[in-house]
Amino acid sequence: MSIWDRLGDFIARISSSASSGVVALVEAVRTVFSGDADLRRRVAFSVAMIALSAKMAKADGVVTQDEVRAFQQIFEVPPEETRHVARLFDLAKQDVAGFEAYARQMANLCGSGYSNCMMLEDILDGLFHIAKADGMIHEREADFLHRIAAIFSIDEEHYQSILARHVDLGTADPYAVLGVERGRPFEEVRRRYRKLMQDNHPDRLIARGLPQEFIKIATSRVAAINAAYETIERGMRRA
Repeated sequence: MSIWDRLGDFIARISSSASSGVVALVEAVRTVFSGDADLRRRVAFSVAMIALSAKMAKADGVVTQDEVRAFQQIFEVPPEETRHVARLFDLAKQDVAGFEAYARQMANLCGSGYSNCMMLEDILDGLFHIAKADGMIHEREADFLHRIAAIFSIDEEHYQSILARHVDLGTADPYAVLGVERGRPFEEVRRRYRKLMQDNHPDRLIARGLPQEFIKIATSRVAAINAAYETIERGMRRA
């Protein structure tokens, strides 16, 4: 069964109590899917991406067509499920609860296991993908993303490496993309690169809660990691 079948069923079930707000949906995810940790993570990821995308769209006050298209690139929603997704998106956009409260709920739902918490980086990557869709990340969007990272306990150095993945490598530091200090031995760079590629293998992402339908989020991440490594490797050869 597709994640959209389960997500659509979940949204339909909680729609009658929608007045309680999106923050309450997180607790609903925890209870409705309490017997299936894997399914709970996948539904939680989907809810987080939809709701936080809506919150970010509200951050700069304008939802552009480019952002809508980027959202659709990530969310390959079957036609019969679009009404459920639209319902959750609109609910999140209108909810009086701030995005900070919602993000904290998501971080708590993530759990204490590191493999589970890596899902929070996947959420942040998806939000970056949408934010940059119109050609730039606006100041309010940047503030929103930085604050989300802090709530997710993603430290500043790690955040900068995520940020570097989403800007043109012509201006981004390839070492920052890999999270390696400039000037380190090439063997260390290569070890870091191999670990990143291993950590971002589709099987790993699915195992930590990224639904099959969302694997496209990882495509640009892997491309940026590869490009950064190749840039460093070329520089080493010239040297």
